[in-house]
Amino acid sequence: MKTDTIAAISTPLSSSGIGIVRLSGDEAISIADKIFRKAGGGLLCDAPTHTIHYGRIWDKEGMVDEVLVMLMRAPRSFTTEDTVEINCHGGVYVMKRVLQAALENGAVHAGPGEYTKRAFLNGRIDLSQAEAVMDLIQSQNQYAMEASLAQLGGEVSQHIRQLREKILFEIAYIESALDDPEHISLEGYSDSLYNKVETLLIDCQKLIGSFKNGRIIREGINTVILGKPNAGKSSVMNRILGEERAIVTDIAGTTRDTLEEPVNLGGFSLNMIDTAGIHETEDKVEKIGIERALSSAEKADLILYIIDGTCGVSPEDIQLLDRLRTKKTIILWNKTDQTGEEPGKQDQLDKLISSSACEKMIPFSALTGEGLTELIDLIRQMFYDGSINVNHQLYITNERHADALKEAESSLKLVMRSIEDQMPEDFYSIDLMNAYACLGSIIGESVEDDLVNEIFSKFCMGK
Repeated sequence: MKTDTIAAISTPLSSSGIGIVRLSGDEAISIADKIFRKAGGGLLCDAPTHTIHYGRIWDKEGMVDEVLVMLMRAPRSFTTEDTVEINCHGGVYVMKRVLQAALENGAVHAGPGEYTKRAFLNGRIDLSQAEAVMDLIQSQNQYAMEASLAQLGGEVSQHIRQLREKILFEIAYIESALDDPEHISLEGYSDSLYNKVETLLIDCQKLIGSFKNGRIIREGINTVILGKPNAGKSSVMNRILGEERAIVTDIAGTTRDTLEEPVNLGGFSLNMIDTAGIHETEDKVEKIGIERALSSAEKADLILYIIDGTCGVSPEDIQLLDRLRTKKTIILWNKTDQTGEEPGKQDQLDKLISSSACEKMIPFSALTGEGLTELIDLIRQMFYDGSINVNHQLYITNERHADALKEAESSLKLVMRSIEDQMPEDFYSIDLMNAYACLGSIIGESVEDDLVNEIFSKFCMGK
């Protein structure tokens, strides 16, 4: 079946050293031959696959640019179609001229994600691998990159296929036995199936359970900075970010709303949220800021609770930390550059730690950076070293995949309930088939066109 030849700029549309215009489709090579003149003569249609050629791009107005053209013949390309990549200079105007020349000679403009969509539709990758392409592009840290590469390499796909094969075997056995009871017996089958489904259910639940860490790998650790006014929350945030992002003054209550900033720390990401100081106030604006601070804390993966070391621990600190008992919390005893070792300080700290569920208290100075390295190491240990090992464990990082697994889980539970209730075997097939379909939606083997279009519409242009 003949398809349109698509073309798009595959590098960011901004001034850079190199820009790439990609063509893919049945006429990619012939269109390129209309606009590309090889140095020394000759045509791309006569050239072997996976070769690079030097020459110039021409349009109706004249020469556009000196370029290198990469030729990849079907099926040995990302889309499995004939593909030509024109490496030109990275000026915005130059890239647009090269693209326009291709469009004027028969190509059509590619939509967002259309190259990857064609790779999926042509069977080169499945849907989970296609989504991993975009996750890889958008990865903000080392762990997210490694997880995306593992998924792109087929780790999720392979595991899902194995689960589906086991389910399909049981469906086929039941259907065969119902069609030919004289030769295939179902006697004692229910007990055997129950054990098999229970094993499948445990496997699904492990994958679902991995999504919490998978989300952290992909999106970063949602980290909220809390404390009383003037404890140094904004200064701490600036120190972690390595720049003066939050406004800092000596006036208590300077921060009245949440301020969000991402930061990459040694291979993992924090989504930092600076908040208004928690205290009793009649100021309406401050009240709104405090409500937002507490709301952010409820949704956080990690709380950094800042205490002003020059003032010590207050009853309000103990009360608020007690409220956060269910959250992973690190106390930063701030302003150590001003406090030093004070009599009674350790007693205060011991009382504070014993009355809260915090992981640890770290002496910290937003001014000098004391405690920053220890903080980074502790966060890595809390969220990664102890429970996350990207190289040796499969993680579900995509919410769509997690939802599909939960649906499969529900169907498998229904199978077990039907067995417990001694229902007829054809009831088992219905729920097994639904679990099979739910898992298939992850890799794209049972998925509607509308969902496919929605997924690829989120991709960047040219990919």
